[in-house]
Amino acid sequence: MDKGNFIAFEGIDGSGKSTQIALLSDRLKEMGIVCYTTREPTDSPIGSMIHQIMMGRIKTDNKTIAALFVADRIDHLLNDVDGIVPKINEGTTVLTDRYYFSSYAYHSVDMSMDWVIKANEQSSQILRPTVNIFIDLDPDLAVERISKNRFHQELFEEKSRLIKVRENYQKAFEKLKDEENIIVVNGNQDTKKISDEIWEKVKPYFQ
Repeated sequence: MDKGNFIAFEGIDGSGKSTQIALLSDRLKEMGIVCYTTREPTDSPIGSMIHQIMMGRIKTDNKTIAALFVADRIDHLLNDVDGIVPKINEGTTVLTDRYYFSSYAYHSVDMSMDWVIKANEQSSQILRPTVNIFIDLDPDLAVERISKNRFHQELFEEKSRLIKVRENYQKAFEKLKDEENIIVVNGNQDTKKISDEIWEKVKPYFQ
């Protein structure tokens, strides 16, 4: 049995990842491809703790947050019930809303990117994405979308931080360009144009 593809969607908050994952999932299912969508942080006990921290309900330091993401990610990969690796091994294509490049970009605002990459080394050794899709959105537009669509702002959504996060994504992509397959899509277009551009770039992996 052929393994499934693993596609990680990346971008600053408000970039429309969840919308594009849903649209790509629909296209793949129309082709008869078994597809599973997921996200990070997960809804596991570790992921739920991270959500509480991001909403300001639990206080802790940045290295603890980064370490919790590492733990949540490894469980996300290997969990017997709904882990990514077992699904891919059985031939299912997995689309995830965030993977380790999110940690590289967000957590290195407060600490060394090399530290964050090293902390996530187990995950990259277990499973690298077939392709990382970065939806590159202007931070001003991101803040506008966030303010319209959400009742509260999570910890990582202030504009100044989003500017730094976008810069860190670019630094991480440059640092790891020889190891990772990275596709950058213009996120300032309308939803259909973004979806069509993503499809044209990932279609070869399903032929």
